[in-house]
Amino acid sequence: MRAGKVTHLFVATLEKVQCYTLSVKEYPRIELDTHGCALRCSALTDPSQDSQFIVAGDDCVYLYQPDERGPCFAFDGHKLLTHWHRGYLLLITHNNKSPSKSEFGSRQTSPTEKHILTIYDLDNKFIAYSAAFDDVIDVLAEWGSFYVLTRDRTLYMLQEKDTQTKLEMLFKKNLFVMAINLAKSQHLDNDGLSEIFRQYGDHLYVKGDHDGAIQQYIRTIGKLEPSYVIRKFLDAQRIHNLTAYLQALHRQSLANADHTTLLLNCYTKLKDSSKLEEFIKSNESEVHFDVEIAIKVLRQAGYHSHAVFLAEKHMHHEWYLKIQLEDLKNYQEALRYIGRLPFDQAESNMKRYGKILMHHVPESSTILLKRLCTDYQPNKDSTDRDSLDRPAENKANPEEFIPVFANNPRELRAFLEHMIEVDPFSPEGVYDTLLELRLQDWAHEQDPGKKKVLQEAALSLLRSDHTVFDKALVLCQMHNFKEGVLYLYEKGKLYQQIMHYHMQNEEYGKVVEACKRYGDSEVCLWEQALGYFARKEENCKAYISEVLQHIDENNLMPPLLVVQTLAHNSTASLSVIKDYLINKLERETQQIEEDERKIRQYREETAHLRTEIQELKTCAKIFQKTKCSMCNSPLELPSVHFLCGHSFHQHCLESFAESEAECPTCTPENRKVMDMLRAQDQKRDLHDHFHRQLKCSNDGFSVIADYFGRGVFNKLTLITDPPGGKSGAGNLEAEFNRDLLINTKRNLNQQVKVLRTTSCSQVLTHDALNRCLCQEAWLKSPFYSVNLFYPC
Repeated sequence: MRAGKVTHLFVATLEKVQCYTLSVKEYPRIELDTHGCALRCSALTDPSQDSQFIVAGDDCVYLYQPDERGPCFAFDGHKLLTHWHRGYLLLITHNNKSPSKSEFGSRQTSPTEKHILTIYDLDNKFIAYSAAFDDVIDVLAEWGSFYVLTRDRTLYMLQEKDTQTKLEMLFKKNLFVMAINLAKSQHLDNDGLSEIFRQYGDHLYVKGDHDGAIQQYIRTIGKLEPSYVIRKFLDAQRIHNLTAYLQALHRQSLANADHTTLLLNCYTKLKDSSKLEEFIKSNESEVHFDVEIAIKVLRQAGYHSHAVFLAEKHMHHEWYLKIQLEDLKNYQEALRYIGRLPFDQAESNMKRYGKILMHHVPESSTILLKRLCTDYQPNKDSTDRDSLDRPAENKANPEEFIPVFANNPRELRAFLEHMIEVDPFSPEGVYDTLLELRLQDWAHEQDPGKKKVLQEAALSLLRSDHTVFDKALVLCQMHNFKEGVLYLYEKGKLYQQIMHYHMQNEEYGKVVEACKRYGDSEVCLWEQALGYFARKEENCKAYISEVLQHIDENNLMPPLLVVQTLAHNSTASLSVIKDYLINKLERETQQIEEDERKIRQYREETAHLRTEIQELKTCAKIFQKTKCSMCNSPLELPSVHFLCGHSFHQHCLESFAESEAECPTCTPENRKVMDMLRAQDQKRDLHDHFHRQLKCSNDGFSVIADYFGRGVFNKLTLITDPPGGKSGAGNLEAEFNRDLLINTKRNLNQQVKVLRTTSCSQVLTHDALNRCLCQEAWLKSPFYSVNLFYPC
């Protein structure tokens, strides 16, 4: 036998058993026993059995190791042969009894000497095979089988049955423990072992050994469906066994929600509080169940303290709060718990349970909401509170918590006032809600002093510009808060609404005051005020006179419209409108006289322009300028003269003039005139602008006259002499228009010169008529000092 690097030699004689160590010089010897064995009655096991030396005596079979004697087995009988093969011990012994009729090798009719061949499985401790043979000579173990040779020259082969066949044989004999040991020695897989455990458990269950059966079923966890076992033990008398199985199922983390529910129900049925506490108070790393399901079951069973403990330990905040509020009615503790949660969870839980908490603990709930909406920090232990690390600032939206105060207006007012004090830029909903509360207090207050204070408080909110205009206006109107309504109308520039408000309340003085204050922004207010007083049957002569005076001073309405408006008032007499009509007629007369004076002036200027045009056409222009209009030096040849009367050196003109065809001195003024003409042409097609201006103007006639002056209503027509050669004022006017149009067209196509300009008047058409346009064509020559000019 070789054990590592050491080789041992076992020696068995009839009297003793010895062991020699061959790896050491001198071969040391150890005497293992004082009795030996017969020839061929010893063998050596395989390495799986530690290569032990087997000695078969008549009373026992001994196993030896190199240094000591091992176990022994009491196999009685005179041993003739010993053999070891693949974990089996084969012994041949004498059979002193008569042979049986069905033994192998019994072909003779007369009794003979029989040998008993027995094969033992030492590991599993059972006899694998036993039979009688006639005078066995030898046994050979090879190719996985035993070969038995008898003296009558017969060779028998003993083949080992497969594992499944062995197990079936053991199952039939209900030898389940032996079957389990056999399966383990044959290294059967877990599925096969689980099936053996199941059959063993079924066998014990049928026998009534429920404790033993449940232990076998526990060994099938992970392979056998738990419902197979649970159905067998649902009876109330088997609840202890079922509890043991469910505990094992949870320890292996193979339980589902139903199993957890069933186990907790078992604990509650058994009233086993110790086991229940042990189950739910296990360490975090040892939790083998669905915590949420456990909380539900404990809550339904009435174990609220256990459910609360489990929810708090595993941070199931929703379940903790639900049990505290709905079952235990411990509102203060629930509020304390929320105050220790992180910001997001504290915010969500206050939104969910805020109304309940506000109803029962309003002051504490309000304090917590103030913390949530300003700078929330969770409540911690003193050691955490003293730490230097500060979390990030967290703020909730206070507008989202307003519904929480549905039945607590006093706490809501305190909360909102705290919010706008801490954060002036709070959401608009905060200011709107606070405004509504203050208006409600103002409307119900009877004490004038307190009412005045509340009025100022409400107005201060409106002036803060943090309220929503539409909501604030509706609130003020609902509570008939006059000062707030008027303030908001003025803030929104709803001046007509202000006057209508005074009209509805028949505040005549306020109506006139509103017209004076806002009439510059909306002139129609005076017209509406006059119509309002005209419809009143009361004596409003003083107010009508005041309105008419302002209308007359600013010319806001035509006189005819004023008369028609006042005609609806039966109390208004002619004396009310007398002064207005007299003043209006006097101003109209003055305006007519002023217009006639301007007509005469324009006619004189027109006649003067015609005379100049005629002179330019028929007479020569004499230039007597002796100095350059640019450098103010004496003129020298070559020189350039313009019909406007300005003269220049040729080099001065070329240096400073933008164009040699225009007088540089007159060019800026001429361009202004031309720009005005072009602007008039562009505005001729602005019909929408004309209608809008006509609609908004108080004096439509002036607007139309202005557009007439711009030529908007004129069709450009070339006027020729009328048939028959009629003379007189009409012919002169037609001739003047023809010449003016021809000259205008020619000057626009060529480079235009403005010969003479007059002062600008109010009507642009008159400016155009006051200017004569011509083109200058001149010749330059070094031999002549006089330049030639051609009239337009």
